[in-house]
Amino acid sequence: MSDTNTNSTVTETSHVPVVLIENVNPNVRNMEYAVRGPIVARAAEIDAEIKSGVKKPFAKVLPANIGDCHATGQTPITFIRQVIALCAYPELLTSPEFPADAKDRAKRILAGCRGGSIGSYTASPGVEVIRQDIAAYIEKRDAVPSKSEDIVLCTGASDGIKTILSMLMTGKTGNERAGIMIPVPQYPLYSATLTEYNAQPIRYFMNEENNWSLDISELRRAIEEAKSKCLPRAICVINPGNPTGQVLTRQNIEDVIKFAHDERLMILSDEVYQHNVYAKGSEFFSFKKVLMEMGAPYNRHELASFMSASKGFMGECGFRGGYFEVVNFHPSVKACLLKTISVKLCPPVAGQAVIDCVVNPPVLGDPSYDLFMKEKTHVLSQLKEKATLVTELFNSIEGIKCNTVQGAMYSFPQIFLPPKAIEAAKAKSQTPDSFYCFSLLEETGLCVVPGSGFGQKEGTYHFRMTILPPLEEIRSVLQTFKEFHLKFLSQYK
Repeated sequence: MSDTNTNSTVTETSHVPVVLIENVNPNVRNMEYAVRGPIVARAAEIDAEIKSGVKKPFAKVLPANIGDCHATGQTPITFIRQVIALCAYPELLTSPEFPADAKDRAKRILAGCRGGSIGSYTASPGVEVIRQDIAAYIEKRDAVPSKSEDIVLCTGASDGIKTILSMLMTGKTGNERAGIMIPVPQYPLYSATLTEYNAQPIRYFMNEENNWSLDISELRRAIEEAKSKCLPRAICVINPGNPTGQVLTRQNIEDVIKFAHDERLMILSDEVYQHNVYAKGSEFFSFKKVLMEMGAPYNRHELASFMSASKGFMGECGFRGGYFEVVNFHPSVKACLLKTISVKLCPPVAGQAVIDCVVNPPVLGDPSYDLFMKEKTHVLSQLKEKATLVTELFNSIEGIKCNTVQGAMYSFPQIFLPPKAIEAAKAKSQTPDSFYCFSLLEETGLCVVPGSGFGQKEGTYHFRMTILPPLEEIRSVLQTFKEFHLKFLSQYK
């Protein structure tokens, strides 16, 4: 006798999925992340078409949509890779191919790992000796004290930012839900995360007319309009700026700190581009340094600042190394933070090791010092040259205006589109800047991100382009871009 219940036979075609797009968490469904959005998806399709033999008016797709340094040809820093290799395969510690200081660094990191292996879990905030090195780096940079117990390593700065934002949520809805001040334009991590957390973004506009500076009158406008809709909890500042490439002045930072203090807002300072400052007269000041030097009552204000191994001169995006420092957190809040991160066990240990090489690099007299400085200087000098080149070329083209790329890794030019182009975009149900960027991709292979993915003032159109491709390649691409742009303007006049 068969065990099969013929009355309950279900055919494959009758199965209805349990999870449909209609019942996915609406906050997750509504998230958008422009730097990996539809234009990037189309770029991947075009790349596949080229590899399959489809003829295009260009040889390859150039990914200028995301700050992925090594993907565009940047060479890894030797010292970092040597230390990682030694940590991953300690048998190499006996090899004469590796310098003594790289071996010493690997031994120090491995001694801080359980079982002497980066394959083991670490403490949730990270390896203690690495946290000590980070604190020493911050103290040297800012000339103010820093403690290892205030340092938390994380899976890239993005993970740390999301962790702190999650702690600021109120768990309520309507006008009692958390409100977070974010710049416009902004890195889409912030808007996407706030959508995911069902929080209220309080958008403040950077002043494009004054090289993307931050006007306190605009902060006041934004927060006053938001107070009836939410409970403002924090202000996020990106310095140097992404996507705008500005570097805030010290006075600007002091003004923001005073504003945050007056409005009882925690400060989230995204400082992942602190090594990337190019323009004459520009200088990076950390929010912590300024806050502490301002004295009472500002030096007691809560702050979280974020750093990453993915940017700077190292560009080690794939290792997912990052950290944040919490300043002036109440002991009970810090305990809650440690409980929160313990759920994730620990960040990648190889990424932690990369961070250690960044904050504690070879010093004068070390075997690796000369090569390290040569490689670091080369990367940063090339970025500086490309920042100048991109700014000057964009400003030489009709219908484009680009503020000076003072820092970070991006240009964010404004494009002045003819009315016919705007109408053509509407006919395709696209934003005008998306329409422009899709056309650019299809005709030149250059993949950039429309400004609407970062936010922009209504009636203005921009795109973000990285300055990462090799110098000769970026020269060639910019000439191709110029030809496309002038043709586009002529087509839609």
